[in-house]
Amino acid sequence: MEKIVLEPGATAPDFALSDKDGSVVSLSDFLGQKVIIYFYPAASTPGCTTQACDFRDNMASLQSAGYVVLGVSKDALPALQKFAAEESLGFPLLSDADLATHHAYGAYGEKSMYGKTVNGVLRSTFVVDDKGILEHALYNVKATGHVEMMKKKLGVKPSL
Repeated sequence: MEKIVLEPGATAPDFALSDKDGSVVSLSDFLGQKVIIYFYPAASTPGCTTQACDFRDNMASLQSAGYVVLGVSKDALPALQKFAAEESLGFPLLSDADLATHHAYGAYGEKSMYGKTVNGVLRSTFVVDDKGILEHALYNVKATGHVEMMKKKLGVKPSL
């Protein structure tokens, strides 16, 4: 399978994924709103918990700037339910068990882990404008400090 790398200015691939409660969420549901979609490897792991809690802790400033946040992983719904409950995550966590959306966004592929090349989820973040066009496509982001970097890039003011 050819590796996809999305670029700003491209139309964001639409998707229809189940959230932690089994409701179907589509990117097209958010036309007219700005969306941050972030792909993370696995719920309740240290790096992913750090990243999710960072989004949670910055939600007020992101929402006041008009952004909706969606987290996407390959986890099954029970794992997402547990993760959201344990970490008080108030934004949608979406299950992409077949990895189709990961592949459409180029968020799955070869990566280096402990010195070995493996296939896996590439921690990635995409910012979609209110018309469904990608403003930012960031691959291989770090879990720690990522949200702060995103806020600077997007000109989002800090929470008061």
